Amino acid sequence: MSGEVPGHEERMRWFHEARFGMMIHWGLYSLLGQGTWAMHHGRIPHREYARLADEFKPRKYDPAAWAGLAAECGMKYMVLTTRHHDGFCMYDSGVSDFTSVKCAAKRDFVGEYVEACRRAGLRVGFYYSLLDWRFPGFFEREKYTESARAMVQQAHDQLRELLTNYGRIDMIWFDGHWFAEKPGAWRGENPQPIVDFWRMRELDAMIRSLQPQIIFNNRTGLPGDYFAAEQEVSAISRPLREWEAAQTIGDYWESWCCQRFMPNPSRKTVFQLIIQLMLCAAGNGNFMLNVGPTPDGVILKEDEKRYRGIGEWLKANGEAIYGTYAVYWPVMCAVAQITAKGNAAYLMMPNWPKDEVIVSGVGAAPVAACFLRTGERLKIDYRPDGRLLVQGLPKRPPDKYVTVIKLEFERPIEPKHCADAALWVQG
Repeated sequence: MSGEVPGHEERMRWFHEARFGMMIHWGLYSLLGQGTWAMHHGRIPHREYARLADEFKPRKYDPAAWAGLAAECGMKYMVLTTRHHDGFCMYDSGVSDFTSVKCAAKRDFVGEYVEACRRAGLRVGFYYSLLDWRFPGFFEREKYTESARAMVQQAHDQLRELLTNYGRIDMIWFDGHWFAEKPGAWRGENPQPIVDFWRMRELDAMIRSLQPQIIFNNRTGLPGDYFAAEQEVSAISRPLREWEAAQTIGDYWESWCCQRFMPNPSRKTVFQLIIQLMLCAAGNGNFMLNVGPTPDGVILKEDEKRYRGIGEWLKANGEAIYGTYAVYWPVMCAVAQITAKGNAAYLMMPNWPKDEVIVSGVGAAPVAACFLRTGERLKIDYRPDGRLLVQGLPKRPPDKYVTVIKLEFERPIEPKHCADAALWVQG
């Protein structure tokens, strides 16, 4: 698979067009129901934690069902946890005995997942954590130098396995690159110590040589191909580079893996999730929605319902999401986020005005306007000052979640700049 590395724009093209993906956190921690950090926060010794591998025999694991759900609901790629911070590999690693193949399950979950993604027409992504809590050298690098070096070498060896044994892989979602004493330091401090510790330039070269087309995030100390946000969605915070928001259905931070019984289940609504997808697209970002299957491998009905709700909305309004780009100031609308594609622009409106919507800073009049869901045409009033009024709106929006109005122009939407920024106030 080696060859010339495509340019950044070419590698990222599918990512820009996709906009929406599924992330899956699933592993031994799913058995405990205490979050993905249960081993660390509970200070569970490795030998005790490893006994979970004797119980992890998911008889209902069906990656084809997962991939089918993702495709049906409008997702274009998937990312599976191949190995989390606990060190348990969901595939047959040659440099570890702590794997799903060598333990009770006797299955290569990663291999089955890859095949399911391909059959469903989805791009294939791997989550991989560089750190491994089983190594004392992660917690005390200078005291246990040999252990620290072994952990780094394991990461190099396992990434080589993952990128050699499963054919073309489209994405790596890196995690776990920080130092134990400063888990948040990578956010603002000099990343060079992290780059040096993990031998990231060497690892980067190996990855590019094995899978030239692959993309990966910035959680390595290096810039990567895109910025990975976690539990954070903003439409305009990072307009100058590619980014992705990894978000959970659970409406609290530690809800990446399966939620056990909760007297008042705390999940985001379909409306909330569609708004977050809309915000990502309007900010030139992607939205990756995480799900945590049960220990037996089943996606809960409550989570599936939310995926299907988003999918139903996308069937009518996906044109405003897939392959679009952001439209920034001076084009503005008080009740809508705006994307564009070709000669069309899209007003995504979670808020509903009285009878018209105003868009300012538009350089030319559109030739037509309509609701995406119904196709109903709307009246256009374009003013010389760049204000566009879309009129004749019904009292209630045609979409129960986010209504989208499509504006068609003779050419791609152009902004109308003004030499005097205060002119509009003076009339």
